[in-house]
Amino acid sequence: MTELTFEERNLVCIYSGGGTRLETIAALEDMRRYLEPGEAELLELTDSALGKLRGMDDMAFAGLDLIPDFDPEDAAYGE
Repeated sequence: MTELTFEERNLVCIYSGGGTRLETIAALEDMRRYLEPGEAELLELTDSALGKLRGMDDMAFAGLDLIPDFDPEDAAYGE
């Protein structure tokens, strides 16, 4: 499994809401439908995160440290 990047991890934190992997995937898929054409970077980030979430199992998802960190300098994990 490929690790989530800093940006992907924060996006997953926002949309997980403490839910399961499948609930998070559904929330990201729902959000994706509302993206505008000018939001190509967010679309790419969302698609990348979705691919990684689909590629992991529920146990790996449960082991993620899903605490938002909006300062990459303070990130306890690397990209």
